[in-house]
Parts: sequence; structure tokens; C-alpha cells
Amino acid sequence: MKKLAYAVAVLLAATTTHAQHEDSVFLRRLADEILVNSQAYENLRHLTKQIGGRLAGSPQMVKAEQWGLGAMKAANAQNAWLQECMVPHWVRGGKDVANAKLAATKGEKASQKSLDIVALGNSVGTMKPMQASVIEINSFEELDQKKDQVKDKIVFYNYKFNPTFVRTFQAYSDAGRFRREGPNRAAKYGAKAIIVRSLSHSTDNNPHTGSTSYSDSTVPKIPAVAIGLKDADWLSNVAKQRNVEVTLHTNGRFLPDTIGHNVIGEIKGSEFPDEYITIGGHLDSWDNCEGAHDDGAGCVQTIEILRAFKAMGYQPKRTIRFVLFANEENGLRGGTKYAEEAKAKGEKHVFALESDAGGFTPRGFGFTVSAAQFQKIQGWQSLLAPYGATELTQGGGGADIGPLNRNLGTPLAGLQPDSQRYFDLHHARNDVFEAVNKRELELGALNMGALIYLVDKYGL
Repeated sequence: MKKLAYAVAVLLAATTTHAQHEDSVFLRRLADEILVNSQAYENLRHLTKQIGGRLAGSPQMVKAEQWGLGAMKAANAQNAWLQECMVPHWVRGGKDVANAKLAATKGEKASQKSLDIVALGNSVGTMKPMQASVIEINSFEELDQKKDQVKDKIVFYNYKFNPTFVRTFQAYSDAGRFRREGPNRAAKYGAKAIIVRSLSHSTDNNPHTGSTSYSDSTVPKIPAVAIGLKDADWLSNVAKQRNVEVTLHTNGRFLPDTIGHNVIGEIKGSEFPDEYITIGGHLDSWDNCEGAHDDGAGCVQTIEILRAFKAMGYQPKRTIRFVLFANEENGLRGGTKYAEEAKAKGEKHVFALESDAGGFTPRGFGFTVSAAQFQKIQGWQSLLAPYGATELTQGGGGADIGPLNRNLGTPLAGLQPDSQRYFDLHHARNDVFEAVNKRELELGALNMGALIYLVDKYGL
């Protein structure tokens, strides 16, 4: 009996070693294909320079969808199509302008300064110049304490990105509540508008946009803008010394919902064609930038994995879908539609992976999976490590694939690149093609492709 058990153990070890060798060889081939022949960087150049900002409902959205469909076909997808969904159509409506007027003090004349601002997405506009005194607020608790001083003023939320969070997405989540909830909270006390310190710890003065929300219908909708960090510091300093009046002029408004599309490419599975693995990023971006890191990078990485698999002649066991999602930035309509249709069709979605954290050097993946599934994934770490994805953590995914988990219980993962520079660029005018490094972009695609290969081969 002992001899039999020993023989079985030896056979299993040999089988495991052989499988690991096979996997290592395949991943090396995948690496060579992507690092030598990648089209991701040139695809990103076209998406950013020829199309540019791609806000839902815009003409650039339509151009991007057609480009994406063509890119899927050029990458040799077996099937490629557009999945229709209704998307919101918010427009900026013109240039966002703010000017600060300083009251005269003893020995100094009144003066003015132009402030670098950008309207928050989904915000109502002033439509004509609006002028009011500024009150600085550093927390919602302080807002409640000073509620009697807020009426008819512009609330300036000057909450700084917390520099102690090494993982910068924690700082973004922490500060983001002022962008999301700020207008409603201030309007409750009679504020005329809000200015939010940009969600960034950069050293420049580029203002960062992003969605705001009017979730409380019992209070008026008031205009909301973000301000560059240098101007935020200036405004804070002078507001402590004297009265500051700011004139805002923005034109944001909603038009009726319009038709948008998820762009989908597919390779059919050879053994389990009715089991689906989804990989993707979101095609839309804010209108004040080229959307290179957010999320042009995730889109071209997705297409690159499709291209590389087909170029290598790889035939997956399960059906792999490559998806460029619509309307992540100010509505999440694309991800919601994809999950709703999957549920309606009774599709079995076994895994979904998203890249929406920039095209920087890959560090690892975050997973929303069971404990048993995560233990299995950890067994692949040595295969992924040569290409950079050494940090495998519980908790992660992406906004677009989140509905798959909520509706179908699909296990999720999100690529986690180095995050230190991401919020220098996020939702700001400097998120441009030139800010993306070709090598880092390709390494992200390589690590994503490697994970997809392992999930497809071994399942979860």
C-alpha cells in the first residue's frame, strides 16, 4: 500500500511538473509575441490622436465604437459585433471659467485672479456668470457646524488627497465623497455652487473632472467644478485673510439619452463553448482629455490579447469575449447592459477581468473570488512572476464587470498596475498619449493574457 501511495505521489508530481513546464513555455511564447509584435501602442495612438475624448453621447463616442469594431476584426476575432445600450448625453457646453475677486485690505487694492477649473461631469451649469463669496470647508462635519454661514455662498471643499495611503486608490476613494456628495450636502444649507479640490496629489495645476451626483431630489441642483491644486492652495490662503468672491460661468446640461454600444469580439471555446470568460476596458473617456490611461490603455490591451492569441494559433477551451464597454464614466450603462443580457440568455460567465487603472507597470491582480478559488490562483504566482504580476490580493475587479458579479456571481479580477502616477493624470487634460509608456502598456497586456490563459486551462 505504501509503495502504491508513493508511486501515485511521484506520478502526480511528475504530471504537475510537466504541466507547469507546458505553461511556462506557452507564457514565454505569449510574451515574445506581445513584446515583439504588439499593436497596442499604435492602436492607442489612433484612438487618442485621431478620435480623442470619447464622452458618452458625443460624436467621438460613435467614431470610437466604429474604430473598436474594426480593430476587433483586424485582430481576427471569430465574431465581432456592437451591443446596443442607451447612454446618458451630458455636454459641457463651452469653456468653464472662474475668476476670483479679492476685497481690498489696508494698504492693498482689490484684485482679480483667473482660476483653473473644470466642471464636474453631470453637473448643471450656471448658464450665465454667477458671483458669490467663498467659504472654505475641509470636512462634511465642518459643513454641518457652519451650516448657518453657507447660504448664498460657494462652498470650497478643500479636502486634500491623503499622502499616507501608499495605494493611491485608497486616497481617491477617501477624497471622492466630496466630488460625489458635495453638491447635495452644500445645497441643503443654501449654497449656490461648489468648488472641489481636484482628486490628485500631483504638483501641477491641472483640474480633474469626474462624475458628481444629485441623489437627493429634495434640494436644488447646484453647479459643481473642480479646481487645480495650486489654485486650490492659493484660494485657501487668501480666503483665510479676506473675503473672496468668485465668478463662475459653466454651461453643463443633459440632452436626451442616446444610443451607444459595447464593442465585443469573441473566440469560441473548443471544449466548453457555453462557458464565457470576459476581458475588457471601457471605451468612453472624459471630454477634457484624450483618455489615454483612462481607459484607452485597457481597451488596446484587450484587443492586443485577442490579436496575440489568434497570431499564436491558441484555441481556448472556453469562449473568450473581448469587450470595450460603453459609458463607464458617467452612467455604467454598458457594463449593466452586458450583464443583463448575459442573465437574460442564461449564459454561464465563469470569470471576468478588467483593466481600468492605467497603462503603468503591472504589479499584480486583485480578485473577488471565493477562498478556495483564491488558493488555486495563488498556485499560479510563480508562472506570472517573471512578467511582473507578483501581488495577488483578495478584493478587486472593475466597475464594468461588477454587474456580472452582482447579477450572476461571476468571479472577478482587476489588473493592478503601479498606481503612484495615475492620479496625476486621471480625468485631467494631461491624460494624453504621450503619458503612456509603450513597454509598460505591453507588459500589462502580457500579464492579463497570461491570467486568462491559466483560468481558461484550469478553470476556477
